[in-house]
Amino acid sequence: MPSINEQPIPAARPVIGEDEIEAAVRVLRTGRVVQGPEVAAFEEEFSALVDGRHCVAVNSGTSALHLLLMAMGVGPGDEVIVPSFSFAASANAVRLVGADVVFADIEPGSFNLDPAAVEAAITPRTAAIMPVHLYGHPAAMDKIMAIADRHKLAVVEDACQAHAAALNGTPVGAFGTGGTFSFYPTKNMHSLEGGMISTGDAEIARTLRLLRNQGMEQRYANEIVGANMRMTDVAAAVGRVQLAKLNGWTEQRIANAAYLSEHITAAGIVTPPVAEGARHIYHQYTVRVQGGDRDAVMAKLTEAGVGNAVYYPTPIHRLKPYWEPDQKAGRNWDLPETEKAAVEVVSLPVHPSLTQNDLERIVTAVNALGENL
Repeated sequence: MPSINEQPIPAARPVIGEDEIEAAVRVLRTGRVVQGPEVAAFEEEFSALVDGRHCVAVNSGTSALHLLLMAMGVGPGDEVIVPSFSFAASANAVRLVGADVVFADIEPGSFNLDPAAVEAAITPRTAAIMPVHLYGHPAAMDKIMAIADRHKLAVVEDACQAHAAALNGTPVGAFGTGGTFSFYPTKNMHSLEGGMISTGDAEIARTLRLLRNQGMEQRYANEIVGANMRMTDVAAAVGRVQLAKLNGWTEQRIANAAYLSEHITAAGIVTPPVAEGARHIYHQYTVRVQGGDRDAVMAKLTEAGVGNAVYYPTPIHRLKPYWEPDQKAGRNWDLPETEKAAVEVVSLPVHPSLTQNDLERIVTAVNALGENL
């Protein structure tokens, strides 16, 4: 148990400070609150994070995935290769455009799509590959892009957990046909709620701007069938403040993760490896519990005042909307690394609000588990 003077360490701690509040109030006082100058400025500033690509702001990370697939023309009859070890939004976006989800297994180290599994999953109907940069570790984009080029496939990067992650110096969101980011409050930066799409294709960027705004570029001059997935100027103003702080927060997350990896020594707890050339930005610091009872481990950590969580306990292919149709169609996915990860992973606090005392408490609590594993 934590001492009477020690508060539990939360698994995540969204930041809403005076800067964010002042930015929101400033916009509210202007009276122009939806997709105005703040959104345009946020798009331009975020572009620097993705090698100058076109950026289109929307109302959520899920909307970003959905609209990007729509703008690319992915739809009924197409297949998209997706990891099952991810949040359901990755696959949901594919279903929402009427395409079929094909699940591929993951690498045990990065928890991201295994390029060999991707290549094995390609069929004549494959239209796109959707690597997810899970927990902030970039997927093996060099290998995935080579596969996509060979087979003439689009690549949709789900970078919703990976703001400022990179591989060999190239930021995520700047590899594929397009990339998507989430600004949900628990992400490494947020806009209260929102999303961003990056793309190097000017025509796709224009289509995205139409799709998010009822198909209009000029008022009442609808060019295509669109939706209302706009970002508010209040959200963009908060996002701009957060974006300016992102680099410092990211460096603190990396430093916190390095401390944890150096000092966690409990047998049976496997700390997260980082692939060569990867910049892991630690949206989550995710360990594996091997050879022990994960539920008991989590209960012990909670008792010690250390927040923890499992992302994700049920792979997407085992969720009802996917499992039942696949079973009826006779599809059985062989995803051993996905299944193993789902029963072993636990995420520990790594957010930039942690103090040195917090880090020491986390290490002490985790190392004390060794005798129980």
